[in-house]
Amino acid sequence: MLEVPVYDMQGNALEKLQVDPAVFGGEVNAALLKQAVVAYHTNSHQGSAHNRGRSDVAYSTRKMFRQKGTGNARRGDRKTNLLRGGGVAFAKSPYRVRHALTRKMRRKALQSAILAKLIGENLLVVQDLKLDAPKTKTIATMLDKLQVHRSCLLALAQHDDVIYRSARNLPKTAVRTVEELNAWDVARRQKMVISRQAMDALLEGAK
Repeated sequence: MLEVPVYDMQGNALEKLQVDPAVFGGEVNAALLKQAVVAYHTNSHQGSAHNRGRSDVAYSTRKMFRQKGTGNARRGDRKTNLLRGGGVAFAKSPYRVRHALTRKMRRKALQSAILAKLIGENLLVVQDLKLDAPKTKTIATMLDKLQVHRSCLLALAQHDDVIYRSARNLPKTAVRTVEELNAWDVARRQKMVISRQAMDALLEGAK
C-alpha cells in the first residue's frame, strides 16, 4: 500500500491516505507513458508554418539577362532565393501529423502517470480545497506551504470558477477536473495537488 499525505490549505498534515497500487495498474508502464506524452505533444502542434517558395512569389519568369557576355553571375528569373524579395529556399508548407491513441491506451497511460506521482511522493491531497472569492495570493500561499515551488497540476472533482480564477495567473500552474485529466498534463508537471473529493472520484473511477 502507498501512503498519500492529506493536508489542509494551511499546509498542516491531517492523515495518511492508503492507496493500493493495483488500482492504477500495479506498475508504471514507462513505454506506454512515453508514447502517450509524445502523442499529446505532437498533436498539440498546429502545423501551420508557411514560407513563400519560388512558386509562391509573384514575379515574372523572364530571365533577367542573357547567360553569357555580361560579366555577371548567371541568373534566371527574380524568384531565386539569392535575391531580395525572392522565394525562400526549402520553404515550409503547412502539414499536420497526428498520433492516435486508443481509449484503453489513454486510460492506462493516465494511470501510469498518476502511479508515478504516487511512487515519487509528488502527489498531495488537500482536504477542503475551496475559496469564497477569487484570491491568487491564497492559492500561492497554500502551494508554498505544501512545498510546491515549481510546476503544479491542480486537480478538482468538478469545475470551480473561483479556484480557476485564483490559480490561472500562477506560473506553470494548471487547473483540471478529474474528467479532463490526461497523461500529458500529469507527467509534464512536477507536483500534483488534488482535492480530497477529486481523489475519491479518481480512486472510484479507476476501479
